[in-house]
Amino acid sequence: MVSKSYIYRMFARSPVKPLQQHMEKVVVCARELNALFEAVVQKDHRKVKSCQKRISKLETEADVLKKELRLHLPTGIMLPVSRQDLLEVLTMQDRIANKSKDIAGLIVGRKMQFPEEMHDSLRDFVKRSIDAVEQAETTVNELDELVETGFKGSEVKLVQSMIEKLDEIESDTDRIQVDVRATLFQMEKDMPPVDVMFIYKVIEWIGDLADLAQRVGSRLQLLLAR
Repeated sequence: MVSKSYIYRMFARSPVKPLQQHMEKVVVCARELNALFEAVVQKDHRKVKSCQKRISKLETEADVLKKELRLHLPTGIMLPVSRQDLLEVLTMQDRIANKSKDIAGLIVGRKMQFPEEMHDSLRDFVKRSIDAVEQAETTVNELDELVETGFKGSEVKLVQSMIEKLDEIESDTDRIQVDVRATLFQMEKDMPPVDVMFIYKVIEWIGDLADLAQRVGSRLQLLLAR
């Protein structure tokens, strides 16, 4: 009997590697937010603008990879996983890059600053949200191994444990987000209402990074269940 992995290698152009390459670019894009927020805290406006430009460039590069994958994704029956599943994972990955660009663009566009009392918790929040994105990448990087093993055996258990860790990280970001919001709530009466509104928006979008990363994991979990 011809193995599934042999058929995969012989007849299907693998969409897995391009998906992983896209996620790698997405992670680099999101990771740049660490430097951007540090520059905001340090009031280094030139560095903030530089980080924003780099994030925008990386998002554009990720978008090119996304379009290439969609354009060349095989439509035949020999794909190792369904076309729809792959496109849904790709969509979640793409939204992470888009959200990173949105965050950076809003901060630069409004020349935003954050109250000093928020700096430490905001740093933690950004870092932990990016941790979630990185963990999602780690999980996606196992997809080729899952294909090779036919979504069976110890590799499935390994990926499941990775997804569980991703869920834990996302829960951490929820907890930190509550603390960041609570800190802002204590100070908002002494701040311009428009500034407060946009800070809440940035907080929401940072949390979205972790939520989207978790959705990448959820999509892969669906693959394991099929």
